Amino acid sequence: MMSEVDYAPDMIEKGRLLFARPFLFTKGCVRIADLPPMDRVEISFAGRSNVGKSSLINALCGTSGLARTSNTPGRTQELNIFESQSENLRIVDMPGYGYAKAPEDKVRQWTRLVHQYLTGRTTLRRVYVLVDGRHGPKDNDLTVMNELDRAAVSYQVVLTKADKPLKADLEKVIEATKAAIAKRAAAHPRVILTSSHKGDGLKELRTEIAMLLES
Repeated sequence: MMSEVDYAPDMIEKGRLLFARPFLFTKGCVRIADLPPMDRVEISFAGRSNVGKSSLINALCGTSGLARTSNTPGRTQELNIFESQSENLRIVDMPGYGYAKAPEDKVRQWTRLVHQYLTGRTTLRRVYVLVDGRHGPKDNDLTVMNELDRAAVSYQVVLTKADKPLKADLEKVIEATKAAIAKRAAAHPRVILTSSHKGDGLKELRTEIAMLLES
């Protein structure tokens, strides 16, 4: 199902080693002032509340309990910080968006926090925008991409749950996703297909992140 990896073998190995060493949760931030110093490379993950963001972070880092998963959408209500214990890398898990049952004041608070984070972190190298592989980009996914474009923050789309749809349906989603980012200046052209359950796409994602540390 997944496309062939065309990365250099040494970079694939660097990606493997980057996530073979432990990442630890360091803190949850409800205010910009709570964030750690801008002293290492940061990547962050954004996505709808039910897109499988926590499951992907856990699979990426090879630790089942690193990011909290829940059957209740919208559980992540702060910027959760995970740091490599051996490399110059920090992962920021952003609050899920698009969950209509969250209180309006809470949604406004999350939105303001995320906006301040995206526009104020000079060490933020890339945002991985997670999109459900069964459905493709929704309006609120496009809204997030619009904000990233305006803020000139590099981002890359990661399709989650790509093992769920039929092959023909997945291909339609891939094409729709590529069309959605084709003319976006801040979007990385490569779309990564992942399955947290099967481990698909993790090699590609780890390699992309390793490449950020090299550049």
